[in-house]
Amino acid sequence: MSLATLNLGKGLEPALLSGHPWIYRNHLPAHQLHSGDWVRVEAGKSAAFGLYDDEGAIGLRLFSQHDVPDDAWITARVEEALALRSGFDDKTTNAYRLIYGEGDFLPGITVDRYERYAVLKTYSASVERLVPTVVKALGQQLKLRGVLSRDASGLTPLYGQKPPPEVTIAEHGLKFIANLYEGQKTGLFLDHRENRKWLEPHTSNRTVLNLFSYTGGFSLYAARGGASHVTSVDVAEAANEDAKRNFALNDFDPDAHDFVTADCFDLLARYAQQNRRFDVIVIDPPSLARNKKSRHAALRAYRKLNATALTCLSPGGLLVSASCTSQVSPEEFRRVLGDAASEAKVRLQIVHEAGHASDHPVPATFPEGRYLKFVAARALPLA
Repeated sequence: MSLATLNLGKGLEPALLSGHPWIYRNHLPAHQLHSGDWVRVEAGKSAAFGLYDDEGAIGLRLFSQHDVPDDAWITARVEEALALRSGFDDKTTNAYRLIYGEGDFLPGITVDRYERYAVLKTYSASVERLVPTVVKALGQQLKLRGVLSRDASGLTPLYGQKPPPEVTIAEHGLKFIANLYEGQKTGLFLDHRENRKWLEPHTSNRTVLNLFSYTGGFSLYAARGGASHVTSVDVAEAANEDAKRNFALNDFDPDAHDFVTADCFDLLARYAQQNRRFDVIVIDPPSLARNKKSRHAALRAYRKLNATALTCLSPGGLLVSASCTSQVSPEEFRRVLGDAASEAKVRLQIVHEAGHASDHPVPATFPEGRYLKFVAARALPLA
């Protein structure tokens, strides 16, 4: 194969040596590459092999420091990824991430399992050339009914059969309805699975407000944990209807709890004005910044949201706050929570911090992969 070589300059030698998987477009010299071309890059005495993409900020996704990956190399990465997930008990939890892109050394490709189906998403046109080999390896290793590609146009079968309109999955013994055709991400938010479980024992006999509740994930765990009442709030009526169905599916009476369709920012501000109080408040908004330019606006929004929530907490109540905004670091998020506590005039005591679970591994030299922040903190009156 005729392979182009790009010299990136000695300044990028540390990045190549570390195995960082991205080269941004503004670091590439002039070239004649087309999307999907393999290319060798060098910087100082280091080199790597990657796929060029002609759209987006990331110009190259790097795979190997030794050679252009062949089918055997890609299959080995899939096998490594599946070995990491081999400890899952599919009887109690059968929905989790099988391949986490850069985290499993297959940049730009994610695969999520939902019972006997797997949904694949690509985040770069260039990596489409790797998909057949990834799918073949999944089909050989797992007893799946189907592997599907998910994009804006819907689901496309890559292996086996299409799923039904809805699949019922298990998560730590709870049941969830997953719409693989139209649901958020690939169907559900799997990255909070262990965080939802953490919440459960902290809700017994407590009132819970779950903001940005989607199909009621945190709400279900609160109900199973013995919450006296759960209020789930989401802007989408369809999400609330699915949350009610999930409650009924798990033998919890949805009529014993509230499901509110509203803008979470507006409703929380109204609750604050009404002096509404809850024992536990869960805040899990969508990403509030799409790029670095939006970072400061996201930080302001997080501060406002959490400060208002703190005014709605009962003394000694638990604030459970999450951020999936990759542009906001864990340190910045903790700082925002501290600022929110100052604004709300409370003492905030962090009792638990986490990110995503072991099915979302992060290479040591790729901190960008750790996007999810999850902080639980007790709010106390000023002493």
